[in-house]
Amino acid sequence: MPEPTRLVVRGPAVTEIKVYLTPEMEKNLDARLARIEGHVRSVRRMLAEHQDCDSLLIQMAAVKAAMNQVIIKLLEGHIETCVTECVGTEEGADALDGLKKALAIVLKSS
Repeated sequence: MPEPTRLVVRGPAVTEIKVYLTPEMEKNLDARLARIEGHVRSVRRMLAEHQDCDSLLIQMAAVKAAMNQVIIKLLEGHIETCVTECVGTEEGADALDGLKKALAIVLKSS
C-alpha cells in the first residue's frame, strides 16, 4: 500500500507531523469530484433549458450516487492512513472518536 503523505504543521511552540491521504487517493478523489462538478454543470444547463423534471431527477440522483462514492472512498482512505497511523499511538482514541463523529454526520445526511 502506498505511504500516506505526512504534513509538517508548525505551531508557536510545537512542530507536529500529521498523516494525510496517499497521493494516489488524493488524485482519485480529485478526479471523481471533477467528474461530479461537470455533471452538476450539465444538470444546471438542463434546468436552464427547461428539460423535464424526470430527466432532472434522474441526473440529480446520479450526482448524489457519485458523491456517496466519493464519501465512501474518502472514509476508506482516512481509515487506511490517518486512523491506522494514530491507533498505534496515544492519539488512537482521539482518531477513532473523530471517525465515529464523521460517520455519524455522513450517515445522518444520507
